[in-house]
Amino acid sequence: MRKLLNEELDRLSVSRFRESEKTPIIVVLDNIRSLNNVGAVFRTADAYRIEKIYLCGITAQPPHKDIRKTALGATETVTWEYRENTFELIKELNESGIHTCAIEQAERSVTLHDFKPSATKLAVVMGNEVKGVQQEVVDLCTHVIELQQYGTKHSLNIAVCTGIVLYDFYYKMV
Repeated sequence: MRKLLNEELDRLSVSRFRESEKTPIIVVLDNIRSLNNVGAVFRTADAYRIEKIYLCGITAQPPHKDIRKTALGATETVTWEYRENTFELIKELNESGIHTCAIEQAERSVTLHDFKPSATKLAVVMGNEVKGVQQEVVDLCTHVIELQQYGTKHSLNIAVCTGIVLYDFYYKMV
């Protein structure tokens, strides 16, 4: 098998990307510390044409060299907005009919494998690298979804976890 050249990948230009239909998924980053994680989430959001990213609390915002380094230009394509308070944002999203999904280990959570989206638009809430999604935000979310893990750590890097969730949701929703 021959690897494809960049010219053969049919990549969208920035202008074509902005005009393209977006996947009805929003990503909410709740107090993410690592600028590299933020950049990686932008890059994954670009890959699946995610509608929007909300950067909340202490989550850094573009332009920043460490975000740009990992995002590889995705901060120029993916729509984003800063919000100071994740809880208030989740209330707004819920009130507008968007199903909010905290990705967290919690009582009565549903596994990602078993989760069947029933809404036309979803918001995925990803939490802080150490503390996870704030409990008050988990309490407010429509769904709590867990990625089953079988090793000793029982945690994934937030960028890796976001990639898995967006890949799964993309194929369940399109």
